[in-house]
Amino acid sequence: MTDSSIPRFFEKTRKDRLDIVADFADLSDDEMAILQDDNGGISFEKADKMIENAIGMFSLPLGIATNFRINKKDYLIPMVIEEPSVIAAASKGAKTARAKGGFTVLADKSYSIGQVQILDVDVSAAITQIKNSTDKILQLANSKSSTLSGMDKGAKKISCKELDTPSGVMLIVELLIDVGDAMGANITNTMCEAVSPLIEEITGGRALLRILSNYSTKRMATARATFEKELVGGNKVVDNIISAYEFADNDVYRAVTHNKGIMNGVIAVANAVGQDSRAIEAAANAYASRSGRYGSLSTWSKDSNGDLVGVLQIPLSVGVVGGIANVHPTAKACAKILGAKSAQELACVMAAAGLAQNYSALCALATEGIQKGHMRLHARNLAAAAGATPDQIDQIVLQMTQEKQISLDRARELLGQI
Repeated sequence: MTDSSIPRFFEKTRKDRLDIVADFADLSDDEMAILQDDNGGISFEKADKMIENAIGMFSLPLGIATNFRINKKDYLIPMVIEEPSVIAAASKGAKTARAKGGFTVLADKSYSIGQVQILDVDVSAAITQIKNSTDKILQLANSKSSTLSGMDKGAKKISCKELDTPSGVMLIVELLIDVGDAMGANITNTMCEAVSPLIEEITGGRALLRILSNYSTKRMATARATFEKELVGGNKVVDNIISAYEFADNDVYRAVTHNKGIMNGVIAVANAVGQDSRAIEAAANAYASRSGRYGSLSTWSKDSNGDLVGVLQIPLSVGVVGGIANVHPTAKACAKILGAKSAQELACVMAAAGLAQNYSALCALATEGIQKGHMRLHARNLAAAAGATPDQIDQIVLQMTQEKQISLDRARELLGQI
């Protein structure tokens, strides 16, 4: 099976869903067992080696977003998130985009930026000295990774910038490093630390910080999709969505919520396949402020046919080798389901998920309001919190939604009546 468009996937049993995913991704029995493990796929002993002072495990729901077609390839997208409606919204957005061919996404090569802070130095003279020693610095940096060097990757460029701070002028030397299919934090930090004594020798200054930047502007992903106006809801809804976007792009209070919705999609995928979600969030929010004010990460317009066009541009520092994805069994299984063969392909999928989520949120806001669908799904959580069994939950949810009284107190009342 290679088609990600699966009608009424949400109505199927867990076994049926797993069987579909297993068929799609050619999962082994061992991988199926990992996904069926209600402890989240790792033992306490393994967790104790992953972090310090471990005392237990903390699980989040793992689901599958359907309908995604990205760069002419179908994907079932694993998503880890606790918030109701996100996976449903992403799947709905992907289904609507699919009618016009799905998502087209371009991703940059995986260039990481490393920074070495130099103090107590004549900055102007130091910059000239570093430029004259570029080849020597790059050679030393690349000696720290025979793997990258053997793939014609590794440190490629040295640049300098001067910062005027309250403590005085400082020099920042930056290394541009092609890290291949890795996220690249460790090798970037290693290279920065390796070259700092040489930079001190060249400049006569003192190196302080030697670390990567998570503001990954050299690793941009740009996703685009067209949403047929009839499927969106007509000309008026298209215009309303554009107005909603313009609200977000011109008001920071709205922009934060707008971008949070985008990150619901991006980070849910990041969580599933073991990416550094904090780095991704930080870079995205910095990028949203690149003009000097915080605005929308996405843009929305209409084409000559009146169809809705969405574009999401976002920095994504991700990898398919190294990191937690090679340690956590569930993350490895999710990576196999997703099937991304390179860091660029993974970035494309994550950007598409963010754009799909953004579309569905804006569409809901511009029509029925966000709460109708969200609260219907939230009602299930409330029924479970009230103590309802799986057989009782559907009955309670149906009654609460019909009454439009969705609360924990009402769920408890209805459970008592049952």
